[in-house]
Amino acid sequence: MNDAPWLDRLRAGFRKTSDRLGDNLTGLFTKAALDGETLDEIEEALIASDLGPATAAKVRTRLAAERFERGLTEEAAREIVAQELEKILAPVAQPLEIDAFPRPQVILVVGVNGSGKTTTIAKLAHLLVEQDYGVLLAAGDTFRAAAIEQLRIWADRVGVQVISGPEGGDSSAVVFDGVKKATAEGIDVLIVDTAGRLQNKKGLMDELAKIRRVLGRLNPAAPHNVVLVLDATTGQNGLNQIEVFQEVAGVTGLVMTKLDGTARGGVLVAAAEQYGLPIHAVGVGEGMDDLRPFDAREAARAIAGAKE
Repeated sequence: MNDAPWLDRLRAGFRKTSDRLGDNLTGLFTKAALDGETLDEIEEALIASDLGPATAAKVRTRLAAERFERGLTEEAAREIVAQELEKILAPVAQPLEIDAFPRPQVILVVGVNGSGKTTTIAKLAHLLVEQDYGVLLAAGDTFRAAAIEQLRIWADRVGVQVISGPEGGDSSAVVFDGVKKATAEGIDVLIVDTAGRLQNKKGLMDELAKIRRVLGRLNPAAPHNVVLVLDATTGQNGLNQIEVFQEVAGVTGLVMTKLDGTARGGVLVAAAEQYGLPIHAVGVGEGMDDLRPFDAREAARAIAGAKE
């Protein structure tokens, strides 16, 4: 997708990481030769930029294998970083495919409170509506009245229906009603908001297990996707969230939000390297169109600060 405004916003979203990479690499390009000490310093600079030790080691190996007759320039280093990042990110760049039969395709959306989960659900719904899919939202985070109301407001903006129950009610009952309604009305996708209370991991695990049991009775293949929303501003803490939600919910894919220039976007690479989970989409702002399918090349070049 050659969309200059989107690419500009994506680059702005990853600017903290690319600037940090530049700051950490400054002074390493004046040396005539890439000796072991310089390579060690470059590797440390990459780790300090949140790209993770495994990625840093790969870039170091690549740099060591290249022959730079006039020493290494910053532009050449960024280009190599971009190429190596793209190799890591390409296998996980997988859009969310709507291919369930029978319909609906059930997407459970999980994430800690404050990660942008509810707004991401709305943007995801908008993306799917643009592709001519019928979408229904289910307010499964019944513990917060604000979450239910927020989902209703967003659903109204997107132009989709939302199904909800009383505050403090049984979230699995809301999901049950959602599947019944979507099935009866021939709706393609049911997106379910869920509670994000990690303080009580056991309670959350029990709740999600109950939702799965209810879904299983209606459609053994459901949920078809369990999407974790990660807040890019949390940096390396995002990796801990993946680990916990993998255990609690059986995550099948990721969406990264809040790539707004203050973010530690390098964690996206570390997540791809460590967990290999599909990255479906990234979000760069609060607007309805600020969530797009994840493109490995665009992201790699934006993170590395490489020229197009």
